[in-house]
Amino acid sequence: MNISNRISKHVTALALSCLICASAYAQTEEERRAAAEAESSAQKTKEAQAVSKEVYDRITVAQEAIEAEKFSEAMGILQGLLGKKGLTEYERQNVLNYIGFVQYSTDDIKGAIRTYKEMLLIPTIEPQIRKQTIYTLAQLSTMEEDFPGALKLMDEWFVLETNPPPEAYILYAQNLYQMNRYKDMIRPIETAMSVAKERETAIKEDWYVLLNFAYFQQENFAKVRDIQKILLASWPKKRYWFSLAGAYTELNEENNLINAYSAAYTQGLLEKESELTTMAQLFMQAEAPYKAGKLLEDEMAKGRVAKDAKNYRLLSQAWTLAMEDEKAIPALKEAARLSDEGELDLRLANAYLNVGQYSECVTSIRAALRKGGIKSQDNAHISLGMCQYNLKQYQDAIASFREAGRTSRSRRVADQWIAVIQSDIDRNEQIQLAEAAARKQQEALERRRRAVDRL
Repeated sequence: MNISNRISKHVTALALSCLICASAYAQTEEERRAAAEAESSAQKTKEAQAVSKEVYDRITVAQEAIEAEKFSEAMGILQGLLGKKGLTEYERQNVLNYIGFVQYSTDDIKGAIRTYKEMLLIPTIEPQIRKQTIYTLAQLSTMEEDFPGALKLMDEWFVLETNPPPEAYILYAQNLYQMNRYKDMIRPIETAMSVAKERETAIKEDWYVLLNFAYFQQENFAKVRDIQKILLASWPKKRYWFSLAGAYTELNEENNLINAYSAAYTQGLLEKESELTTMAQLFMQAEAPYKAGKLLEDEMAKGRVAKDAKNYRLLSQAWTLAMEDEKAIPALKEAARLSDEGELDLRLANAYLNVGQYSECVTSIRAALRKGGIKSQDNAHISLGMCQYNLKQYQDAIASFREAGRTSRSRRVADQWIAVIQSDIDRNEQIQLAEAAARKQQEALERRRRAVDRL
């Protein structure tokens, strides 16, 4: 979690607040002495709330050097002041504050931490400056990955600060995140959001992302779902659609899962082949196989889905489920051609059977049996027998059904088909005998007619 910009703002604010205090020198020396005499009975802290002209002038020069980014020059002036005898605690507070800022600006974070800790040891440090310094130390400790130390400082700061801004709670949550205390993150983040709403200030995207992560780690997918909806409404991004889809999957909200994917597809957010084929599979699960087939066909034409055996198989499944066998056949032909196993040839054969292309059906089943790798050879022989039957290849069909009948589960169906075929053969024989008898009778009648005509 990078908070350098935020720290820079707070450190700068801390330095400037001390400078404003230092400007108390603006009063005349006589007025300052008079005020000191009037408060002779006051505490030491109040006696020290002034800066000598010499110290003020040198701090001003150091500040100008800082603004010009002449940090070495500024550090030389400030270190010289720090070694000056007779420096009041208030003056020391101001000098240390600027030294800490220079150290931070030159990436000497450890040095800045030491300096600000030294500031906190000053007995008469102003309460507001103390509070700001503790917060700055918490930020710097976070940068140095001293997360327990940062949390301890934040706990101390929350006691002092009566009206914390939302960003403070987020800083606390970020340190908890770094310590893998994901459950503990939830309360400060939600508090930050509540404070932001009360102050009518914007809730930031990364706050929701952080809260989403915390709830995800608790497997509270209902909360994850709700947060993703908010993220999509305000910051519509592809990854939030997929996170929402993941939450729907965990919650078994299949209809919402499909709708989430479909919305992402409609917005053109699905780009990878895996995303597009997942969308097709979801369409099939939702009993919308025609949409799946159309999607795959279009995306293959665009080149975003590869024309390989796996995708042709998926396309053929979509068209088959949609009862679009004629559309399924081209996909099955390509899938079967690219596959070394016979299962796809068998599916192609069944598609041919459904559209009445029986010769092609026989050819495809024979290819399937030749390749092997068929899950149910008995079913393949039943399909083969049906195609042969429709081609009136009765003996071949009987042989195919007998082969299928070797498996107990297909024996009854095979026997029924054999009975049907035998009945057809017998009926055809009877028809042939009847036709032969009719021909003989007709021939006899013709002979008698010719004999009568000769008389």
